Amino acid sequence: MRIFSFSLVSWLGPASPFMFVWSLNTTDAIMLAWCSALKRDVAYILLNGFWIMIGLIGILKAGLFIH
Repeated sequence: MRIFSFSLVSWLGPASPFMFVWSLNTTDAIMLAWCSALKRDVAYILLNGFWIMIGLIGILKAGLFIH
């Protein structure tokens, strides 16, 4: 999922649908964090928790809620 979304950004540049890209990446991180929690893998829970926070900031910036 992330490879597709970052490829989209590299192909389209400034015309990229950034809200879609950030939403897709954040959804992916949420799913991976859930799977990590089921397996009780603390390292991946923390890693994906970090990407969830980054994704939420990206969504807020793409939605022009923060500058």
